[in-house]
Amino acid sequence: MQEERVIRFRPRTIFVVLGIVILTGIVLWIVWIARHVLTWVLISLFLALALNPLVELLQRHGLKRRGHAVAVAYLIALAAVAGVAALFIPTLVDQVNNFANKVPDYVDQLTHGRGRLGFLETKYHIVEKVKEAVHSGGVKKLAGVGGGAALSVTKSVLTAVAAVVTIVFMTLFMLLEGKHWTERIYGLMPEHQQPRWRAVGYDIYRTVGGYVTGNLLISLIAGVATGIVLFILGVPYAVALGLVVALLDLIPLAGATVAGIIVSLVAFLHSVPAGVVVVVFFVVYQQVENHFLQPVIYGRTVQLSPLAVLVSVLVGAELAGILGALAAIPVAGSLQVVVRDLLAHRRPSTAGGQPP
Repeated sequence: MQEERVIRFRPRTIFVVLGIVILTGIVLWIVWIARHVLTWVLISLFLALALNPLVELLQRHGLKRRGHAVAVAYLIALAAVAGVAALFIPTLVDQVNNFANKVPDYVDQLTHGRGRLGFLETKYHIVEKVKEAVHSGGVKKLAGVGGGAALSVTKSVLTAVAAVVTIVFMTLFMLLEGKHWTERIYGLMPEHQQPRWRAVGYDIYRTVGGYVTGNLLISLIAGVATGIVLFILGVPYAVALGLVVALLDLIPLAGATVAGIIVSLVAFLHSVPAGVVVVVFFVVYQQVENHFLQPVIYGRTVQLSPLAVLVSVLVGAELAGILGALAAIPVAGSLQVVVRDLLAHRRPSTAGGQPP
């Protein structure tokens, strides 16, 4: 007969475990409350990493003081944004107004079963379904929340303005003080470990910075190429659709596919040949982007397998939506750098006493 074993825990151990659990819960609660602020911090960090190569380039070519280099880099970035806005916004507004003026024609075609949208009524009777949904209480629900909706929209606009202003200044401070903060962090470590963690920090910076700048450049190429193709084919709203493609292409994996579906539908509404050409263009462009642009632009900065990219994007999207999908690849790449370093230093030392 086996003796019964009794495991006793000291009160101190129990209190330590309870304290860790309570502290973890408090941290998670604070993170959940401050999730919007943490989102702004993450966006600012990505922007700072995207601008930092320009700052370092300016420092190497005459502007020795970092503050001066950051100011010039900021002015260049603002000038670029202003130039793009001056180039695209008037055309974008004009195309949106034209689309708004075309909406009544589309509605008339839809309700009478004519034109390219007529099949939605003749085959699926979508107008009757919309009327039924309205009569079943849709208008009453809309009217009931009208005041709350207006207040919600106003609050969203004010939050967006505050977010933009905060991100602009936070990015500026990260560029100015980022190196000092990293040096302070390295200074807290034992002196013999500082070279190792400086190398890890540099690899993480190269991974995240390379991904951010590469993703922005690839999205710009996708938007410009799409706009040019649509303009040549005579598809309306070419500038607006090119901007949509550039924004959606920032999202890994799914973004370019969603953009291709949207633009192809608009092209088919214009004409069947244009729709076919746009579909072929997106199929070819995806191959070029996946097999040429991404390897060349990313280089060796983000060394992740396709499976790791897919899993990280899915997990990031589930945790934080679109922003999580955007941050998933650089976060996964950074974790890979840390894990690779830890594994390298756990292996037996070589004859020279250094880790392999």
